[in-house]
Amino acid sequence: MAKPTREELIEQDVRELRRLGYAQQLFREMGGFANFSISFSIISILTGAVLLFGYGLKFAGPIVNSVGWPVVSVFTLCVAASMAELASAYPTAGGLYFWAFRLGGRGWAWATAWLNMIGQVTITAGINIGAAMYLVGAVTRIFGLDANAPLFWGLTLSSWGFYLAFMVVIMVPQVLLNIFGIRLTARLNEFSVYWHIGGVLVIALLLTIFGRHHSDLGFLFSSGQAVSPLQASSAPLREGATAVPALVFGAVKLPSPLFALVPGLTSLYQAAPFALVFPLALLQAQWTYTGYDASAHVAEETVMARKNSAWGVFLSVAVSAVVGYAMLLILTWCIPHRDVARTATDAYPVLQIVYGNLGAFGANLIAVLIGGAMWLCGASSITSMGRMWYAFARDDGMPGSRWLKRVSPRYRTPVWAIVVTSLLAVLITAYAAAYFVVTALSTITLYLAYVSPVYLNWRNRRRRRGEFATRETAPWTLGRLGPVVNLAAVVWVAFLTVVLSLPPNELTLWTMLACAALLALLWFARARRHFRGPAAAAPSPPGAAATPQAVGRPAVGTNGQ
Repeated sequence: MAKPTREELIEQDVRELRRLGYAQQLFREMGGFANFSISFSIISILTGAVLLFGYGLKFAGPIVNSVGWPVVSVFTLCVAASMAELASAYPTAGGLYFWAFRLGGRGWAWATAWLNMIGQVTITAGINIGAAMYLVGAVTRIFGLDANAPLFWGLTLSSWGFYLAFMVVIMVPQVLLNIFGIRLTARLNEFSVYWHIGGVLVIALLLTIFGRHHSDLGFLFSSGQAVSPLQASSAPLREGATAVPALVFGAVKLPSPLFALVPGLTSLYQAAPFALVFPLALLQAQWTYTGYDASAHVAEETVMARKNSAWGVFLSVAVSAVVGYAMLLILTWCIPHRDVARTATDAYPVLQIVYGNLGAFGANLIAVLIGGAMWLCGASSITSMGRMWYAFARDDGMPGSRWLKRVSPRYRTPVWAIVVTSLLAVLITAYAAAYFVVTALSTITLYLAYVSPVYLNWRNRRRRRGEFATRETAPWTLGRLGPVVNLAAVVWVAFLTVVLSLPPNELTLWTMLACAALLALLWFARARRHFRGPAAAAPSPPGAAATPQAVGRPAVGTNGQ
């Protein structure tokens, strides 16, 4: 039997998409490697693991890399595997939002979509403001500039305002690249994989062979604090005042409401037991593992989407786990003079390690490789973000849907969705004014969106009611392990949501509560009556034969929930 041609495979994808209720509008160009590449590029071990290297180190010491990274990796793989199975069953650009409708109804779909969209914007904000901060630090070290020298309007190279302006500069070409076509974006993502893996290999070889500082094995598993969680959660409320637990957003500093509501919190944070600081430090690893839902969001642009999108979700996490662990161990092994405190509190801890171990040429080379990886990561994140917003707008799920769902007839890309979400990413960065707050917010919102359809799939499978992934519906399947893996994913995300809302990420807590209140208001005031969800997800007629896209009937109750 002749092997299907690429054109025949695309035709099959188009037919399957039509059975899910959508016409092919986006350009279906990506192969399996390109699909994997976009998620791998957004995970970007040379972005998250580098930018937050000092965050984990200052709270828990080297053990956060040697033990924390593997722990986070195992549970993240549970989340990724659970999502991959659903991506195989429902290969649409809406991804998680579409899955949630089919598995739980329009209320679940609406909430999942908004969590995913908020997460997409905040992760893009975190990536690009982090890249701006890093690139400024790299340039000052390469050219010996004074980061505190005044520039204009009271800004310095190390001020948040300058970082924000530089973030806009690096985002402009990313936005233009995404507008001009998926073919170019796909090629760049494939190049990004080689850049990331090659970059880690260069770092490993240079530090191993030429590094001046190598510690013993015991050092990698040691623990300690350079900064207590109480210090990290405190700030002076006015100039010259003593630092106290504070809630900071923009230039505003207020006494911490959470410390006032929970009096024992101050003594707990002052004592800083390992059971507290180790989970707090896990933000370093967990934020790195975000954005791999991108492989699902570009399913309508992927050939053999049922298998390639699923493998893209899973393998992007699996490969990042291995390569990232090797990089983190080598960086930790090479901390100059075993001085964890100095490295952890440096504004650019990885650069401090690199420049403390290597000569100018090798250190500058690594600095450039990391900077390039961060820019590529940001470009991939904009691709995913634009597709998610486009997918929800396509079903008239938000204000401005009329514009956001427009696809360029020439470039076949959702231009307005790309531009609007990129502007929102800049605005959220100006609001947070603290890098780790943006990263914590993006991590929580994205993982709540990830786990919502996973929970629904687990619930329906356990009840044997409604739709759920099976070997017949999902070519990429977990089989009998599915319920166990799904439950592990749900429990892990519940744990993360609590831990990453604690100080020093208190602003994340109140922002999440405010978002929840606003979304509830929008749902009950308007969306509950007017939002119908994906047109594709209408229940099958009674007695209709099961198709690869629908087994049983969607779990939509009489109230549409």
